[in-house]
Amino acid sequence: MRGSASVVGISSSGGGGGGGGGRVTSALHGSSRSRRYNRSHAGGTSFVPQNEFPIFSHTGDVEIVVRVPSGHENRYLLHRHILTRCSGFFEASTSNEWSRPHQAAESPASPATAGAIEGRPAVEGAPAATGGELARVGERARSSSDAARPPDAMALVQSKKRWRYELDYGSGDNDVPMLVQKDEHSNSNNSSSTGGGGASHQPLPSNSLFGGPPPASSSRHSHHKSSVSHSFFRSVANLSLSASHSSTLPPPTPEEQDLLRDYDNLFRIFYNYPPCLDAVNIADSYVQCKTLLHLADQYDALAVVGPRVDHHLLQFQSRLWKQIAKYPISYLRLGYLARSKIIFQEALIHVVGQWPAGERSIRAALPESVVDLIEDKVDELEETVSRVEARLFRLTLTTRTGERVTPANSYLDWLARQQRKRRQRRQRADGAPPGGGGATAAANLALTPAPVPSLASIGRTYRLLGGTASSGGGDRSGSGSGGGGYLGHDECKRFLKLTPELYTRDNLRRFEKRVEELKAMAREVVRPLMGSGLELEMVHGFGAGGIGYLTCTKVGERDLPWAYES
Repeated sequence: MRGSASVVGISSSGGGGGGGGGRVTSALHGSSRSRRYNRSHAGGTSFVPQNEFPIFSHTGDVEIVVRVPSGHENRYLLHRHILTRCSGFFEASTSNEWSRPHQAAESPASPATAGAIEGRPAVEGAPAATGGELARVGERARSSSDAARPPDAMALVQSKKRWRYELDYGSGDNDVPMLVQKDEHSNSNNSSSTGGGGASHQPLPSNSLFGGPPPASSSRHSHHKSSVSHSFFRSVANLSLSASHSSTLPPPTPEEQDLLRDYDNLFRIFYNYPPCLDAVNIADSYVQCKTLLHLADQYDALAVVGPRVDHHLLQFQSRLWKQIAKYPISYLRLGYLARSKIIFQEALIHVVGQWPAGERSIRAALPESVVDLIEDKVDELEETVSRVEARLFRLTLTTRTGERVTPANSYLDWLARQQRKRRQRRQRADGAPPGGGGATAAANLALTPAPVPSLASIGRTYRLLGGTASSGGGDRSGSGSGGGGYLGHDECKRFLKLTPELYTRDNLRRFEKRVEELKAMAREVVRPLMGSGLELEMVHGFGAGGIGYLTCTKVGERDLPWAYES
């Protein structure tokens, strides 16, 4: 009969015995390994907690608890160096001047992790993971090797700073919920008085991950065991308790759901995860992006959150451009917070073209730098309109000899010039194309240009002047929207009938021809005002969405207010 040496895999001096022992050893190792790796460690001391978002159990040093009045909460265990890089709030609040960190004892995780993987006990004196003769032999071998080590090497404990934040709703109705630093003892004393109750509100042990250092024990062995069992697994235990208790809580209100979602999206963006925002309904997506940006502004994290919001909204493409045309002031504010050049530029062009519509709302909702930019662009546009207006009033026709037409040398051509001026003045004054008619005397046609009206009232006039021309047989109704939509056949006929002695078929044809020449010259004059920087008109064409104001405003990189604010 073979001895115990062959059973445990100790080779004997004999060749035959050694070979048999080796085979038995291989079989025992293979069987033990298969049983060990197929076993679940959930709930046992060998279970390794997660080290990923939102709970970094091994490396996290900032605990954040976002709890709403109904009792629902989100817990995070994140890294200070990531939070400080993304948020000015965390950079200041975790600094030496303002922070209140806790010194927490932390044991090296690699031996415990290795023990869990290999099936060995993570703590000296704990039950063996595999429960066999091989594990007991390995345990005795490690005990003899640990006894030869210095005591300090076995109790190597690192002291690490920990921070804890909780959402504080304040004491007044108008207070904004804000993350504040709290120590472990104040949380244990005050959590029982907060609404919602729950296992997550129970007092935490003093030797937890974010509490003070664990109390000194009589032996190194108990100190090491307590540190590992509480510091290493506390976050996962809290998560399991919160999950089991969440079913007994009342459902959160929509406002609480939005708050939890915004904070979760904020921290997801910090760790380069995509935020959970509506990708179907652009109206709901706008509201979610707006609240997320306000939260990022509250924690000085717009530089990180803004590009994510910009990328999400730009996926809507043409639907986004139509929404901006409907609500330019709202999207101007959102584009400014998100540092989005495209959204900000699109909204700014609409605002400048309709100025001073919405001026009071803009001054109340936007900073002074944006208001100054709008006023500068309005001044530039008004200056361009004034130059174009002066050139339009100087337009004239010439005779075959090159002379300017006058009532003396070409009365019919002079009437065509006066009719175009009359129509231009009426359009500027009314802000819309008139229905027709005319004056009987040339003395009623003032030659001096009228003062420039507001931009919102003259946009349609210049869009009509700069539209596509129609030939003599084109738009004959005089009520279109293109270049042939004004001073058409019917309007010219009505005007010429005011002078019966001139109304003949040949004079009408000549009169229309000279009017078309004036309209062609006017289109060249107003060309600087016909440009458009709108994405909406680039996609759907000029005049899309019923836009009747000027959209030629240009916004460059230097015009962006955050370019010089930072």
